[in-house]
Amino acid sequence: MADPKLSILMLSYNRPQLIGRAIASARAQTFTDWELIIVQDGANPHTAELLEEWLAREPRIRYFRRGTVGSIAEASNYGLERARGEYVAILDDDDAWCDPEKLARQIEFLDTHPDYVGCGGGYIGIDEKERERGRYLKPETDETIRRTALLANPIANSTSMFRRIVNGRPALYDPTIDGYADWDFWLTMASRGKLYNFPAYLAHYALWEGSGSFLASKRNGRAAIRIVRKHRHYPGYRLALALMILHYWYTCLPRGVRRFSYVSLSNLKKMLVASRKKAAA
Repeated sequence: MADPKLSILMLSYNRPQLIGRAIASARAQTFTDWELIIVQDGANPHTAELLEEWLAREPRIRYFRRGTVGSIAEASNYGLERARGEYVAILDDDDAWCDPEKLARQIEFLDTHPDYVGCGGGYIGIDEKERERGRYLKPETDETIRRTALLANPIANSTSMFRRIVNGRPALYDPTIDGYADWDFWLTMASRGKLYNFPAYLAHYALWEGSGSFLASKRNGRAAIRIVRKHRHYPGYRLALALMILHYWYTCLPRGVRRFSYVSLSNLKKMLVASRKKAAA
């Protein structure tokens, strides 16, 4: 069989309750020349049972059980090393694509803009009951993306697509980064080419206490400081470092305090770095 144009990478660890929604959103895309690589860390039996059912009816799924629990960077690299597509799209197992043209639009963009290494778009935040909590657009142009890249991830993970090979080298995550691995990945990618964000909402993004970001908040806080220092060549280094130190102090507060304020503060941060442009119709 010929290699697919696109590889979709999905990681899963102890969150079987929403993975079916994520897979269904990939199957609903108008672009169909893809493979879905699902990498499961650990051995959650419910995830395995659900995926066996999907495998029986969707031949484009490739399911890999690592059997161990590692970092997001390690699991991502495991999947990327098995990917066959020219492009890679990320879809977290608790997110879902909400625009059926998402893949088609991004592939057309990368096909016609060889100086761009990746692209993303806006997203709709939802809670555990799928209630909308906010809509966010990322800065659109490469120039504006770089201005705020040290304050927040410039590309929302589940809206992203990137070239699997850039300048003759595979696009991989830094396995020494144990938190916010996707943020570090995109800062590294931006040093190898241009980035773009579509002014449109492409995905539903999980924003709740059971999400990975909340559960690993202290580890992520330490990683944020390291990432900002690693990429200090971007604009606004001193401000970004000060804000990441404050962010880490926040993660040291009692869990009950953070549970009460996490969603509100996360929304505030997203609004501060969001594009002011309205979404395209």
